[in-house]
Amino acid sequence: MTPREGTLARLPRPRAILFDWDNTLVDSWPTIHEALNFCMSAMGKPCWSLEQTKERVRLSLRDSFPHHFGDRWEEARTVYLGRFREIHLERLTALPDRETMLHGLVGEGIFLGVVSNKTGALLRREVERLGWCDLFGSVVGAGDASADKPACEPILLALASSGIRPGEDVWYVGDTAIDIECACKTGCVSVLLGVDAQAAEFVQCPSHLAFPDAQSLFRGVRDL
Repeated sequence: MTPREGTLARLPRPRAILFDWDNTLVDSWPTIHEALNFCMSAMGKPCWSLEQTKERVRLSLRDSFPHHFGDRWEEARTVYLGRFREIHLERLTALPDRETMLHGLVGEGIFLGVVSNKTGALLRREVERLGWCDLFGSVVGAGDASADKPACEPILLALASSGIRPGEDVWYVGDTAIDIECACKTGCVSVLLGVDAQAAEFVQCPSHLAFPDAQSLFRGVRDL
């Protein structure tokens, strides 16, 4: 089920589970990659390979674009978001078994939320497009809190309406080291879903739990 079965056995049943969005619940890499290279070309920058995009895209636009585009970062953000808006809904695809997992967790009485570094308005459009609005008690994207992941503020905002405080009965599920860092900063249980937990990215920041797929995550929660 997970390379950290002993850890799972020692944890309390989660009262709340918060999820990253891109490439945790939905397949977003092709769309992000196309919009990013459209932006790179428009800004006179060399395009990235898909592998480079996967390695480099972690932070929100307001945290990452100043590094890539300097004083022109706001112009670049406008170009990127314009292209992304044109294509993201038609290409939006849920990852395997994610919807079934979410419905199962709701049936277990667990508060669910989303905490993403995708711009908040775009994130909520995607949640609505998939028909998942009723599954989540909160949907927090980049720009919604005073700081973006890996800061604590998005997690705190996502939990605000639940009355649940961060702790061992709150899981944050993602696919990158940024997600693990965000969970650890808030005292929540960090969970990797659908990625190799032994990859180099996680050597310095291992997660508390790791599940290979949505079905095993749901079974792990149900059996607690």
